[in-house]
Amino acid sequence: MKLGPPIQKILQKRYPPLSIVEKTFGNHDLAFKTDEEGFPILLFLGKKQADGRIKGDRFARRLVKQDGQIIKDHWDHKGKAT
Repeated sequence: MKLGPPIQKILQKRYPPLSIVEKTFGNHDLAFKTDEEGFPILLFLGKKQADGRIKGDRFARRLVKQDGQIIKDHWDHKGKAT
């Protein structure tokens, strides 16, 4: 599964540092964890269950910075999230 441009647009924004943000996009629920600078680094995409967990897919972001500039930014599909 690939992340489409509309979802990537949501993930390009900055959010509160070291937090978990939950959003809804179309029929999908999103939950992502942010790093100390507020960039999303771990994403769960799918359907939210009654217990609050998201059942679907898990993605991790590879974000490499040098001198304050982002030189590599890539999302890897890590498999199913249960």
